[in-house]
Amino acid sequence: MYLVAIAWIYVVLMMALAEALSSQGTVLGAVITFMLYGVLPLWVVLYIMGAPARGRARRAAEAAALAAAASAADSAAPDGGAVAAGDAVAAKRKEP
Repeated sequence: MYLVAIAWIYVVLMMALAEALSSQGTVLGAVITFMLYGVLPLWVVLYIMGAPARGRARRAAEAAALAAAASAADSAAPDGGAVAAGDAVAAKRKEP
């Protein structure tokens, strides 16, 4: 996919250079040619072709967030964290 994009930018760059260096061409015309024939259409095509990858990344991030929330819920305190935890072992009394 990127090879075609690089080749298209190369072709459009050569078109823009030919227009800029032509006796009847202008630099402004070359810039407009490069932007309207090269950058804008290529951006649209790459954006559309990247949609499936963006969707997969979004679904993976949502799954990771759900897994993190589930593991946090599993490791929560038995009482739900409503009461502060005290000592787990009672203090040992000294014999007099």
